[in-house]
Amino acid sequence: MAAFIGIDLGTTFSAVGTIDDTGRPVIVLNKEGKNITPSCVAKDDDGKTMRVGERARRQWGSEPDTAAARFKRDMGSSVTHTIDGEEFTPTLLSSFVLKQLVEDAGKGLGSIGDAVVTIPANFSNQAREETMAAAKMAGLNVKYIINEPTAAALYYAFKNNEDLGGVYAVFDLGGGTFDVSIIRVDGQDIDVIASNGVARLGGDDFDRALIKLVKDKYKVLTGEELDDEDFTINHAEEEKIALSSRNRVRIRVARRNIEVTREEFEEAISSLVSQAQMLCEATIEEAGIDIVEIQEVFLAGGSTRIPVVTQTIKAVFGKEPVASVNVDEVVALGAALYAAYMGDRLNLSAVQANAIKKIQVAEVTGKCFGVISLTHDEVRNADKLVNSVIIRKNEKLPCSETRPFYTIAEGQESVNCRVTESTGPETDPRFVKIIWEGPLTLPPGRPAEQEIRVTFSYDANQIMKCSFIDVATGKKTQIELSMTAASDINSGNIDKFLVE
Repeated sequence: MAAFIGIDLGTTFSAVGTIDDTGRPVIVLNKEGKNITPSCVAKDDDGKTMRVGERARRQWGSEPDTAAARFKRDMGSSVTHTIDGEEFTPTLLSSFVLKQLVEDAGKGLGSIGDAVVTIPANFSNQAREETMAAAKMAGLNVKYIINEPTAAALYYAFKNNEDLGGVYAVFDLGGGTFDVSIIRVDGQDIDVIASNGVARLGGDDFDRALIKLVKDKYKVLTGEELDDEDFTINHAEEEKIALSSRNRVRIRVARRNIEVTREEFEEAISSLVSQAQMLCEATIEEAGIDIVEIQEVFLAGGSTRIPVVTQTIKAVFGKEPVASVNVDEVVALGAALYAAYMGDRLNLSAVQANAIKKIQVAEVTGKCFGVISLTHDEVRNADKLVNSVIIRKNEKLPCSETRPFYTIAEGQESVNCRVTESTGPETDPRFVKIIWEGPLTLPPGRPAEQEIRVTFSYDANQIMKCSFIDVATGKKTQIELSMTAASDINSGNIDKFLVE
C-alpha cells in the first residue's frame, strides 16, 4: 500500500512526515538518520551529480560559488542562483531537494503515493505554481498544497486526540519566511479566519544581522575589514543557536576573539522582530476578534526558539506560546495528516482512516485578486484606470465571485483582460501586480455599454480560475492559474543531473 507523505519544503531545512500504522503522524528520517534535511544543493566533482543535504550545506558555507541555498525565498521571481558558473532557477533547485527527500523517504516507506507540499501563506500565485512545478519535476504526485501555518494548526489540533475548541493563533517563523494565522478550532475542524506573512523574514535575516554585528566589532577592534570566509553564514547560524541558550558567546575569527552578547544580538534583529510583532497585531485586527479570545499560540519554525521572539509573542498575545513538539517538524506532521485527509481513503488502513476521519480544513485566500477597469472620476471629470477587487483577502475557500463590467466605446472590438494580485484592497493600478493579461475579441458594430461578465473562482487548492464572458454572444476568454500552467518550467533540466 502506497504511503501518503507531507513535505515541509523549508528555506533552510526540509522535513517529510507520514501516517504510521497506528494512525499517528511521524517524521520520516533521511538517509543520515536525521529528522530534517538542509535545503542546500551543490554540484559534485563530476559536474553531473547534485548533492543535497548536510554536505551541501557545509560546502555552501565554505565555497558559496559551488552551491546554492535559501532559494525558496526567490520562488515566483526571476532571480536565479549560480553554481559553478551555471544558472539554476529556484524551481529547479527546489526540485532537487524534493527528489532527495522522496528518495530518502522511499527507503523507509517503500512505495510513495500522493504527497502534499507546504507553502508560506504569503506566497504569490506564481510562487505556488512554481512549487507545484518543482514537485512534478521531482516525480512527485502532488495534488494539493497547504499553507504552512494551517498545517501546523492541523497537527496541534490532532495531537493526542485532544479536542480543542475556540480561537487560536499560529506563529510560524522559519529560516526564510514568517506567517501568522488566526484560526477557529472545533475538535479537528480547522477554520482559518485571517492570515498574513512576510516573504523575506526569518532565520536567514537573523544570521546576516549577526554577521554584520561581528564584522562591525572586528573593524572596531582591528581597524580592518573582516573577510567573508572568516565568518560564514554557517558560522553565524551556529552562534545564533548558541545565543538562544547562553547570554554571550566568544567567537574566534581571523585569530581574534570577538564577544557577542545576547542583548547585542537582540538589538541587531530588533527591527526584524518588530515587523513580526506589527503583523501579528494587524492580523488580530483583520480577524475581527478580541485578543482575550485567543486561547493559545502555537509555534512552528526553528526561529521561534530565539528568546526575544518568544518574549515578543508573549507581549503581543498576553500568554506563553505552546511548542509541544519539535518546532522544525510540526509543519511536515500537519502536511502528512492533510495528505491522508485529501487522499484516496482506499490507500489507508482501517486504523489510519479512522484516525483522520474527523479532520476538516477550511482555508482562506492570502491575497486580493481583481481586474484593471476604466471608471469616470466625477471630481476631475475624466476617465481613469482603477483596480477593481473581485476576490478579497481572507475569503473562505473555495469561493467564486462574479462582477459585471461594460464596454466603453461604440464599435469596440476587444477588451484587454488583466488579472491583478495585491496584498490588500488596492485600487491604484500602480501598486498591484498583473499576473495575467490577454484579449477578449468582440464582434464589430455594437453600441457601447455591452456587459462583460467576469468570474473569479478560487478552489480549495488555492488555484485561481478566471473567465471573461461577452454576455451578448457568449464568447469567452478563460484562464487557469494553476499548477498545470507552470508544469513545464525547466521540466527537462532535472534529468540532466543525478541527485546524490
